[in-house]
Amino acid sequence: MGDAPAAARVAGRAGEEATIVTQAPPGPVCVMGAGAVGCYLGGSLQAVGVPVTYVGRPRVLEELRVHGLRLTDLDGGDRALPASALTLATSVPADVRFALVLLCVKSGATAEAAASLAAVLAPDTPVVSMQNGVSTADVARAAAPNLRVLAGMVPFNVARLGAGHFHRGTTGVLAAQDDPALHRWTAVFKNAGLGLELHPDLRAIQWAKLLLNLNNPVNALSGLPLRRQLLDRRYRACLAALQQEALEILRAAHIAPARLTPVPAAWMPALLRLPTPLFRLLAARMLRIDEKARSSMADDVALGRTTEIDALCGEVVRMARRQGLGAPLNDRMASLVQRRPERGAAYSGEELERALGLR
Repeated sequence: MGDAPAAARVAGRAGEEATIVTQAPPGPVCVMGAGAVGCYLGGSLQAVGVPVTYVGRPRVLEELRVHGLRLTDLDGGDRALPASALTLATSVPADVRFALVLLCVKSGATAEAAASLAAVLAPDTPVVSMQNGVSTADVARAAAPNLRVLAGMVPFNVARLGAGHFHRGTTGVLAAQDDPALHRWTAVFKNAGLGLELHPDLRAIQWAKLLLNLNNPVNALSGLPLRRQLLDRRYRACLAALQQEALEILRAAHIAPARLTPVPAAWMPALLRLPTPLFRLLAARMLRIDEKARSSMADDVALGRTTEIDALCGEVVRMARRQGLGAPLNDRMASLVQRRPERGAAYSGEELERALGLR
């Protein structure tokens, strides 16, 4: 990587040079899992002068090596980091003392990634799990007991558009488990346009995010961009049914999900079931999604990759079992996603309702 100031000279939305953090960052950052989220978070930090190492698969790293990294968003932001400014690696370098690690691998790769971090990082290095699901940080802690693994949450959607281009299509502020190691990072994340809110207990926030993420399999099976899918009442009915089942299980477990949207989580199924003209009016902020946005699960399904369905619907099913209950809709949705390659075609809203047993 070039020096931090050179790496931070990036184009703004009008071609102007972006603001560089005026104070020295706490230290270098490692992005473990240079996918859509990892590249967006790492690129945003590097754009304000934070030294970043991107650890990922050769296919993605080669794309960055050829095209560099471009970050855009629904607000018109457009930043570019040249390939020469990027530090890319297929494994965690042992000769760098990282001040922070952002764990961004798919949930199924958590244990392997955490173990590889534990093998080279200094003891007590802070590692924030910026992954889907409510148990990924626990898995990482078990695999890397010598590190300071903290739960985190990414509220927004990032689409990979190819040629090193990553686009944030929705809004939100990052959240993480409160820890002294992160206090010095909050201003840096804010300056990077990400924001970082710290919470004593992240579990309620993680479950609230999981409820929203139950739309990921609906979106993946629809084959549509997020906004178009959400404007279809039948797809919304499928999401409403999945959320309602999950909410009933959370009530039995005495877990109250946090409020991440203008509408409380308990009201969301009713809102989703409204006629589309009324939903469009009442959910205007929720629908602030541009046409490029799609779920990462949709990308995985399209490319035939393993999905994170077990960290979403699977988590609901496991919670239900712990409460002596069932979660047949979430269980059925998990099966539909797993069998999607056999089907070949996307589901219409009516087909998905029938497949879930709602019609």
